[in-house]
Amino acid sequence: MEILTTQEIHQLAMQEVGTYLENEGFEFLAVNSQIKRSPQFVCVKDKTLYFVVAQGCLYPNAPKDFDRVKMEKVKSHAEKNNAQLYFAGVGFAHANDYEKPLTKNDPYAVNFDGLQKVQ
Repeated sequence: MEILTTQEIHQLAMQEVGTYLENEGFEFLAVNSQIKRSPQFVCVKDKTLYFVVAQGCLYPNAPKDFDRVKMEKVKSHAEKNNAQLYFAGVGFAHANDYEKPLTKNDPYAVNFDGLQKVQ
């Protein structure tokens, strides 16, 4: 029973957010899957540039919580590039019992409410 690593949780979050962005009509200019580098997605929609920071977490952590200090650095980068900055937090839990650890072979529940504008 191998519990998901931080990198694997990040990859799942990237897949969820990437699918969401694609379905919403965003055009990808760059995708960065490194967990320590932000933004993960640089996109264009309706001639507007977007930086999207994707972050995954496991229950009971709240997917909408993010590190404000880290986000300020990304926000500064976005402002220099005339980009809109959004956060995409994705929560995961074992589908049958949220209290169980999530392993590679388990079905999982996803908690993702879309993009959250960073002010």
